[in-house]
Amino acid sequence: MKIIDINKNKEKSIKEAVKVLKGGGMIVYPTETCYGIGVDAQNPDALSKIMQYKTLRGSKPISIAVCSIDMAKKYVKLNEMALNIYKNYLPGPITVISKSKGILKPPVVSATGGVGVRYPDYTYTLELIQKFGKPITATSANVSYRPTPYSIQKLIKDLPKQNLKLIDLFLDAGELPKNSPSTVLDTTMNQLTTLRQGEIEFENSLKKDILLEKKISKSVEETIEFAQYFTKQYIDPDIPCVIALSGELGAGKTQFAKGIAKQLNVQEVVNSPTYTIMNEYEYEFDSKKKTLAHMDTWRLEDNEFEESGLVEHIKNGDIVIIEWADKFYQEIEALCDNMNVKIYKVIIKYISLNERSLEIHG
Repeated sequence: MKIIDINKNKEKSIKEAVKVLKGGGMIVYPTETCYGIGVDAQNPDALSKIMQYKTLRGSKPISIAVCSIDMAKKYVKLNEMALNIYKNYLPGPITVISKSKGILKPPVVSATGGVGVRYPDYTYTLELIQKFGKPITATSANVSYRPTPYSIQKLIKDLPKQNLKLIDLFLDAGELPKNSPSTVLDTTMNQLTTLRQGEIEFENSLKKDILLEKKISKSVEETIEFAQYFTKQYIDPDIPCVIALSGELGAGKTQFAKGIAKQLNVQEVVNSPTYTIMNEYEYEFDSKKKTLAHMDTWRLEDNEFEESGLVEHIKNGDIVIIEWADKFYQEIEALCDNMNVKIYKVIIKYISLNERSLEIHG
């Protein structure tokens, strides 16, 4: 067992890690979510070792990590849905399940031929994979059903001796932020299946509300038109409110936001605020300048929510649209309650590649 501080010895640590991987060994490495356990994803002996390490895992497959979309394309088939995720949301804390091209074998390929691919948003790990030249495994370094590892020292303390002996090299980046595990998105049928933290709380809250409107949309245009109708019927352009949107990647949240903006006579082009966190658009009402704030919590960390600008916009009397509202739903609902601001909840679900179910609760 060897530990290298990657902050002090970056080049040496990468060189050493590549040597271990090529020799069929096992490393512990940092990502933006937690410490992961890595072996050569194409080495059967190394994969057997990782399955021995991850006790009580059963038949659950092991994901892989790549350093680029080009590397992913060598091993899995990227359909339209997967390409959309890679283009707009990666690198990031997402595992994208795609169909295997047949190069990889179990346990990184599931019984149905799917492979979970991570493209981590962690520069060091991307450089390591690039130097190695092919994918490594991407599963958390904790033994099954033990705490998520954010510290090498804590991990070593928690590991049984027989597991500790299997690790050849620890790449120590210090204490990692306690971020949630990656979101898993299954794109094998060219539509998404996903489960996120916060989704349960969001959907449970709908039971307390009245279902105001429901529609099956068969096109982007119908989604925009339905949002226009909702805005005309329920939104006062001069009174602050929050429209909380929940739906999988590509479901149509931004299209719904475009419909709201269109009904409010916003002249600018409305784009997804994923990378900017908050976009602001002006519109006029009764000769007054008003603001429509369009927010996305996808990349927000827990400590960033309070500084997102949401409170200021509500205080200013603005209308606020929030995409991925289920990620911080409890905070958003509490804020609206405390500030006596009305909140509408819009949930968008896939029916097929072109059809969506849209429900509005309030």
